[in-house]
Amino acid sequence: MTDTPENGAAAPTAAPQITSRVLAQYIRDMSFENILAQKGVTGDAQPEIQVQVNLDARKRSTDNQYEVITKLNITSKTKEKGDPLFVLEIEYAGVFHVEGVPEDQMHPYLLIECPRITFPFLRRIVSDVTRDGGFPPLNLETIDFLALYRSELARRAESEKAKAN
Repeated sequence: MTDTPENGAAAPTAAPQITSRVLAQYIRDMSFENILAQKGVTGDAQPEIQVQVNLDARKRSTDNQYEVITKLNITSKTKEKGDPLFVLEIEYAGVFHVEGVPEDQMHPYLLIECPRITFPFLRRIVSDVTRDGGFPPLNLETIDFLALYRSELARRAESEKAKAN
C-alpha cells in the first residue's frame, strides 16, 4: 500500500528541516555615560528615553555559522529642558549555527529570528547597567524585529529610488 491521498495525487514534499543553535553570546562593545553624575541636573529630572536599534549579520569562516549583532543606542534626557541624563551604547552578538534555511530566506532569518532569541539577554544587561549606573532599571519594550526588518527594506527601496532619479 502506498501513502497517496485518495485523489491519487502525490503527497506534498516536506518543508526543509531547519536547525538553529546558539553557540555563543557576548558583549562586543559597550559604553555607559552617566552624565547626571558628571554634571548634575537642576529641576525635575523626569526622563525621556530614546532607543535606536541597528542589526548586522555576517557569515563566519566555519560552515553554517553566523554572527548576528544587535546594536542599541539609548539616550535619556529630561523632559523639561532636554538635559542629558545618560547614554548607553551596546553591541550584543550571538553566534548561531543555522542549517536548512533556503539561501533566499537566510537574510531575513538572521535579522529577525536570531535577534529575537538573544533579545531577552540584552534586555537584562540594559536593565542591570542602568540600575548599576544609579538610575531605575530600564526594562526595554519587546522589539518587533519583523517590523524593523520591513521598515529597513522600505528605507533601502526609497534610497535606491532616490538615487535612480
